[in-house]
Amino acid sequence: MYDKKQTKALLDLTQRLKTELAIDVPETQINNLKSIINFHDWRYYVLAEPVITDYDYDMLFKRLKDLEAANPEFRTADSPSQRVAFALTKDFPTVAHIAPMLSLGNSYNADDLKDFDKSVKKLVDNDNIVYTVEPKFDGTGISLVYENNQLVRAATRGDGVSGEEITNNARVLKSIPLSADFKTNDIEKIEIRGEVLIRKTTFEKMNEARRVNNEKLFANARNTASGAMRMQDPQEVAKRGLEAFVYYVGYAVDSADKSVLMKKITSHHQTLDLLYKLGFKAPMQEITVCQNIEEAINACKEWEEKRDDYPYEIDGMVIKVNDLSQQEMCGYTAHHPRWAIAYKFKAKEATTKLLNVEFQIGRTGAITPVAKLEPVHLGGVTVSSISIHNEEYIQEKDIHIGDTVVIERSGDVIPQIVRALPGARTGDETPVIFPKNCPDCNTPLEQAEGEAAWRCPSPIENCPSKMKETLIHFVSRDAMDIEGLGKSQVKRFYELGFLKSIPAIFDLPYDELKTLEGLGEKSVDKLKIAIEKSKKQPIPRLLYGLGIRHVGKGTAKRLTKKLAHLQDLKTYTTESLEAIEDIGPIVAKSVHDFFNETANLEMLQTLEEQGLNMTQDLAALAPSSTILADKTFLFTGSLQQFTRNEAKAMVEDNGGKVISSVSKKLNYLVAGENAGSKLKKAQELGSVEILTEAAFLEMIG
Repeated sequence: MYDKKQTKALLDLTQRLKTELAIDVPETQINNLKSIINFHDWRYYVLAEPVITDYDYDMLFKRLKDLEAANPEFRTADSPSQRVAFALTKDFPTVAHIAPMLSLGNSYNADDLKDFDKSVKKLVDNDNIVYTVEPKFDGTGISLVYENNQLVRAATRGDGVSGEEITNNARVLKSIPLSADFKTNDIEKIEIRGEVLIRKTTFEKMNEARRVNNEKLFANARNTASGAMRMQDPQEVAKRGLEAFVYYVGYAVDSADKSVLMKKITSHHQTLDLLYKLGFKAPMQEITVCQNIEEAINACKEWEEKRDDYPYEIDGMVIKVNDLSQQEMCGYTAHHPRWAIAYKFKAKEATTKLLNVEFQIGRTGAITPVAKLEPVHLGGVTVSSISIHNEEYIQEKDIHIGDTVVIERSGDVIPQIVRALPGARTGDETPVIFPKNCPDCNTPLEQAEGEAAWRCPSPIENCPSKMKETLIHFVSRDAMDIEGLGKSQVKRFYELGFLKSIPAIFDLPYDELKTLEGLGEKSVDKLKIAIEKSKKQPIPRLLYGLGIRHVGKGTAKRLTKKLAHLQDLKTYTTESLEAIEDIGPIVAKSVHDFFNETANLEMLQTLEEQGLNMTQDLAALAPSSTILADKTFLFTGSLQQFTRNEAKAMVEDNGGKVISSVSKKLNYLVAGENAGSKLKKAQELGSVEILTEAAFLEMIG
């Protein structure tokens, strides 16, 4: 952005303004201060090479603000002082992207990249393809629109067609220029794509500060960046240390509304170079231009080896056709450009020590062994506890307490122990002994034929852990959704003797609760309101909340679809239950057993007497439309426009059905961000129509 001559002039100006307070008239002082602060922002936030101290920078910034306050007629929207908008953003309206922000197809090995290369060569009818390779940043997508050189809008990626406007929050990121000289390049309006992320060291410092203050630690840098960009207070966003890389231009026009990029720029590399010279944080130091796919494969492998040394979290590399005219010839699918592909790195591994194994009891009585580890940093998170599934898994992996174990975080999601290292044993290790009796109530454990899990068979009222987990499930968001009665509160009330059964939730001694430490009159009154409100929940939620084994949210809906009263289920035989769509013999037996247990029927009777809703108007349950009748849907990837539950409700409200896997029975796959194997399988089938979230919403009107 700044050549040697400009750099020297701005450094000289910096020195002059640090010592000479009021030589120039206010307008000139303000303009000079704006120029040098923008220069130092670029040195610090783009190059990471500051040339003045933080104190000197703060003094210059203070002078600018003071001068603008005294001379408001000279304050402009692109002034560094205007980065922070002091008003809260109460909502984030949805805005359409000028050009769609598509996802990328994924590859996992050299063979996948070679297949991609063959496809590109076929599409452009040319065997000479030059590629670029650059990091696949693990942050949150952003779109920036500049018009007449000024930043006029920023938006999240959303579903790729539209996103949430976050302009005020984007303005506080000093790696995003508030203005840039696009007009010199004949560009009137431009939409730039990028990624907001947090430097690894910054993220570690943030969590260390939270640890000192006993605050909940952030899970990983990606989610922290994403959450920060949707905070209501831009001043709080500014404290998060966010940075924005830009890596693509989706749209650019001149004043006559004609595409201008192709007039002066012919390659992706040139595009990034232009953005970099205009002051953006483009990955010019990271990008590699490769003359063929073999060079691209080697570049990916080199980056995979040094990924941990890179200052930012990356989960792969992006390979792009460099020639823009060849990109146009390749074109796009509904989901991704055919001229680019993501190469995903192998799962991250780390070694640590297994300190102990604890055995937890779930609401269905299943005993889950949980490995307690020496904390280890892996894939952006600190791992200290991992489920090790069941006794069979422990035996198969030959896991001993005291072992050095290898843990893996595949796809940067749930970590798992992949193997122990017997060669590192010292002789002090001890086998993991799976209990024969329930660790809580001492009831002998049972293992059903064909199952790996051991379970505590005692009634829930006799096993404190089962009861607590049942209560936690009953009040959870997807069940009765009782706000203010979370996991810790349920356990506390149980230990105090206030909660020993589900009906006890609706008979809490509120006056006594108000005397407890940490609970005041306001909190208890809010809890009382939430509990009363939960009594009106529809019966599928109540049925799901009861925690009957094998009955998930979807199954609860299917079971209650034709019920006028919840307790009508006690009249169903296992055969009549199996006659319900998608209800198999295992679910049927579980439901039949529950509704033929006297204690359960008495509990339901008590709940009804306490005022819980047990009925529903069957006429009101009919679909609002039949436009999706006989059509099946599956949702995959990270959805931006709605949650999984909302998507399912929309399909069912329009007469359609959501299924759980890709098969010939599937009509439509709605692919969100970072869709993986399900998308690939659907593409291979050929009979499945792939939709974006926006296309799905348009389909249902």
